[in-house]
Amino acid sequence: MRHLLRHYSLQHPRVPPLTICNPATGEVVFSVDAATAKDVDVSVTRAHTTYQSGVWSRAPPLTRSTVLSRLARLLEEHTPAIANIETLQTGRAIRELTAQIGRLPEWLHYYAAVLRTHQGFVAPTQGKLLNYVQRIPLGVVAQITPFNHPLFIAVKKIAPALAAGNSVIVKPSELAPVSLLEFSKLTQEAGVPDGVFTVLPGYGHTTGKQIASHPLVRKVDITAGTQTGRALGAVVGANLAAFTAELGGKAPVVVFDDADLPSAVNGVAFASFIASGQTCVSGTRIIVQENIYDKFMHAFLDKVKGIRQRMGDPLNPQSSMGSVISSKQLERIEQMVQNRKSGEIVAGGERMSGKSALDDFDFSRGSFYPPTVITNVNTKDEIWQEEIFGPVVVVNKFREEEEGVALANACKYGLGAGIWTCNLPRAHRVADAIEAGLVWVNTHHRNDPSSPWGGMKDSGIGRENGYEAFEAYSQSKSVIVNTATTEESRFTDDWFADGGGAKRYG
Repeated sequence: MRHLLRHYSLQHPRVPPLTICNPATGEVVFSVDAATAKDVDVSVTRAHTTYQSGVWSRAPPLTRSTVLSRLARLLEEHTPAIANIETLQTGRAIRELTAQIGRLPEWLHYYAAVLRTHQGFVAPTQGKLLNYVQRIPLGVVAQITPFNHPLFIAVKKIAPALAAGNSVIVKPSELAPVSLLEFSKLTQEAGVPDGVFTVLPGYGHTTGKQIASHPLVRKVDITAGTQTGRALGAVVGANLAAFTAELGGKAPVVVFDDADLPSAVNGVAFASFIASGQTCVSGTRIIVQENIYDKFMHAFLDKVKGIRQRMGDPLNPQSSMGSVISSKQLERIEQMVQNRKSGEIVAGGERMSGKSALDDFDFSRGSFYPPTVITNVNTKDEIWQEEIFGPVVVVNKFREEEEGVALANACKYGLGAGIWTCNLPRAHRVADAIEAGLVWVNTHHRNDPSSPWGGMKDSGIGRENGYEAFEAYSQSKSVIVNTATTEESRFTDDWFADGGGAKRYG
């Protein structure tokens, strides 16, 4: 499959197709037709018509739950094939993607269960009135997803959106659309009606913008950089549509002197270098208490060396870390490291070339950057403040707890953060003080369909996962029924009668 060029076609292609390259080898592995402006309008209109038909939007919750459960089982069966596709289009290690995609059915099962258990409620309305509150879908919702976790991030959005009864349009990254197209086939096999789920490949500045600005789209949910989030947020707001945005991050990891050192080293390495550092919650700012700094750094750099030595062909299950997404991203990483104003490179720092010691793989063919560690970085430096989106971490030391918290918060982003300590009161105290939507204690990157996920400050708005996501893909509807007798109603409802209406208000 590695050398097989596969073409994914729309019905009536009218623009040059997207060429999908394997960033680990530079080989073209897929060709995908890009949606035209007409494709977008036709697809959104069809989704809206399908929504209005009620075939999915008004289907019984049990029906939707059954379809989502069936889709989960199909995804379980296809995990190996889809993981292989994701490695080919992203260059990430197959061991990562097999584990990650293997968890995705959990999101579908979770929201299938939500449909079977989620209840409306009766509001305590005054007077002889029964006010019951229902959740109803929004309509057509759009999701714009990134390259770093192509199917994982998409399914986190798709599952609650479908569960709530919406029609869903997904615009995947132009760098990694193929796994979404394969997933779309599974939705059809599972019984999702035609017109309810549509994947529209294309570029963000054309296809993505057109979808987000379409007047029939009632919600846009994106995972992207902060600059893109601001721009699309303005577009979505003009249509008075709902908006959820998971944006950039620069996660701090604070290591206290009472942490279990081996666990902290392993945890920080995982936080920093999983997905080649290309996640919004990557541990990129490592903040270590000074009295264990030397001991931590000795062990951490030894761990980094081991990761580097075991890098190879991303399709090799033994390979520890893959490439970055493209040569353009590789150049950006290089420039940020080279142009920094402070800090000392103590590991990595240059693009990789030559052959792998693991399997003789030729790194010079692809976009490989080694795990890189830079110490003593000024907190005003761009490399401390801005998202790199690559396997590069900066490390600083601190004395007291307050200084560690201040360093953690010395950034405009607030998505994820990590704390390593064996002191329970300190763990809760510091977690409360750190400005982030996600704080892990003695772990990192933990994600669950029931756990809200989202950022503070410049890291976004809204939440994925859990009941919050389900409710964000629906809206409340109050039905208020007069339960008074006819005689009582004649008096209270005749506002203009002599002496009438004294008790009526609202």
